[in-house]
Amino acid sequence: MTRAWTLPVLFVLCGSAVATGLLVEGSPGTAAVLVLAFLVLAGVNSPLVFPRSIGAEEAQRRSAADGRPVVFWRPGCTYCMRLRVRLGRSARQLHWVDIWRDAAGAAAVRAANDGNETVPTVVVAGQPHTNPDPAWVRAQLSPPV
Repeated sequence: MTRAWTLPVLFVLCGSAVATGLLVEGSPGTAAVLVLAFLVLAGVNSPLVFPRSIGAEEAQRRSAADGRPVVFWRPGCTYCMRLRVRLGRSARQLHWVDIWRDAAGAAAVRAANDGNETVPTVVVAGQPHTNPDPAWVRAQLSPPV
């Protein structure tokens, strides 16, 4: 769990250090802008941006029951962020598994990607798709016509 928060905490600490230096130099406006920028970076790279993660076994069980895809992701991954942002509100319909919090999820991703933890890996109907196009993922949410 702590690994998921390492990058956001580093952004907050670095932003605070830089802002403190700017305040000492007498630039409170610049310090405020930089603190805000570092806080935004911390928020975007935190697990808070993604829907609540569940375990891999639970995600696979739910996916088998409702047919919705499972997304394996990790905080700080720009491709995961791209997928999450481009899915918009429909991201909540997917089952999200944070591989840094779930060892079984990390193992499933390694099994699908020749031993690599390449994310996002989206599993649809038991078939893994590594870094798929967000439009394709959105289309998988629609019921077949």
